[in-house]
Amino acid sequence: MKDELPLSIVRMLRRNQTEAENKLWYYLRDRRLNGIKFRRQQRIGKYVVDFVTYEHKLVIEVDGGQHNEVPGINSDTERTAWLVEHGLRVIRFWNNDVLKDTDLVLTSILNELSGDVPSS
Repeated sequence: MKDELPLSIVRMLRRNQTEAENKLWYYLRDRRLNGIKFRRQQRIGKYVVDFVTYEHKLVIEVDGGQHNEVPGINSDTERTAWLVEHGLRVIRFWNNDVLKDTDLVLTSILNELSGDVPSS
């Protein structure tokens, strides 16, 4: 795709994850969360998402304070709309919630996935 980010940028994002992303990745990697396969810092079209499970068509974004300001809100709205148009669901968590209330975040992810029929 001509709008895709270069792989070098994706690799840089993987190496420089935030503390919250690293913490959540610990619980999502290696099928640790109910045997579900997650990928981190994945290119989807012109975007890089924090985490995705293609099997369940779910994107998980972990956001810092910049996402609570007008440019970030607008960008997130556009990005979410694009992802939804391409058949994905998007859920977002604040960095602070991931760091301080990880169990609630993991429960929210599982609740979002409950009742799903995985794609083949």
